Amino acid sequence: MQDKRVLLVIGGGIAAYKSCELIRLIRKAGGAVTCVLTEGGSQFVTPMTLAALSEEKVYTSLWDLKDEAEMGHIQLSREADLVVVCPATADLMAKMAAGIADDLATTLLLATDTQVLAVPAMNVRMWDHAATQRNVERLRDDGVIVMHPDSGAMACGEYGEGRLPEPDAVFLEIESLLSSPFLKIPGAEAALPLDGKHILVTAGPTQEPIDPVRYIANRSSGKQGYAIAGALARLGARVTLVSGPVSLEAPRGVDRVDIQTAREMETAVENALPADAAILVAAVADWRAEAAPRKIKKGASGTPELTLIENPDILAGLAKSDRRPDLLIGFAAETDKVVGHAKAKLDRKGCDWIVANDVSGDVMGGDDNAVHLVTADGVESWEQASKTDVARKLAQRIADQLGGS
Repeated sequence: MQDKRVLLVIGGGIAAYKSCELIRLIRKAGGAVTCVLTEGGSQFVTPMTLAALSEEKVYTSLWDLKDEAEMGHIQLSREADLVVVCPATADLMAKMAAGIADDLATTLLLATDTQVLAVPAMNVRMWDHAATQRNVERLRDDGVIVMHPDSGAMACGEYGEGRLPEPDAVFLEIESLLSSPFLKIPGAEAALPLDGKHILVTAGPTQEPIDPVRYIANRSSGKQGYAIAGALARLGARVTLVSGPVSLEAPRGVDRVDIQTAREMETAVENALPADAAILVAAVADWRAEAAPRKIKKGASGTPELTLIENPDILAGLAKSDRRPDLLIGFAAETDKVVGHAKAKLDRKGCDWIVANDVSGDVMGGDDNAVHLVTADGVESWEQASKTDVARKLAQRIADQLGGS
């Protein structure tokens, strides 16, 4: 983040006030922020406030005689390392998707050749509307990174998806993008380290039915696997993400295959081959039950017995396959003797690396992780960091390994 320049476009909406905290976080990390305030945004925050926080001139009009005599909108659009639209209202994203340029913000967004990050904020029904969802998909197809909004109570009194993510979360996304030397910029011709590589990632839990309404599962949120898939895609890889049931959107540029059970995941993994690397992050259920055709009812006969059957070992099976990827990585979620169990798993499974973590706390479902990278050469312990940072570091290691193989 040090010495990086962010161009912050502030759309109209009550969430615009959070842009002030975002500016503070970027400045604290050593970055510079130039603000472009839309007419709607100026109803909620003032140019004076933004100028005081950023210590930069705030731009509001396409018709400023001095600035536009020097083609200021072009200069603004090209000087930044990253363009961030926060909040990105439904109206602003609709204009971006359609290529409308009727004010300073939309004109510079159309003129920029720099990566754009949009952070949506709007009413839940506006977010769910088919038109908004079409615009989001169009923007992603055009190379814009669109964050998923938070869910919760809104200023309008309704509840649901559409809340602006907290400034800390937006800052982490900005930091992640700016710290990657391989950030893919629309129209850029430079080769990325994983260009031409196909990488398979599994993520999330599996659900093993007991009857039509119950299942065996675990607490995996899929966050770490999805972060890894996104980090690999940003390094240029073609990523296939085989995912159990989670409430996450597939990262931009990632092909997602949805499954429910371990056997479905095994089939999807086989169908995704060949691959240059496979990272099996998913928390696959070790056992399944013989599912009853109808809901099991309580009765006088007492607690029903479940006959458990061992599920296929996807990691070990892939290690023995004649289509084994050049780099095969497994994950080990442990609650004790983390490194010892991981070393044993590395030998037993026949993979190249094991990424081990202690899940006795709130790692499963949380946003942070502390992992140990276990290889034949030894153990490397990484400090606790966001799952996004862990993913970025692992993706770079994978790129280094595949580049040298």
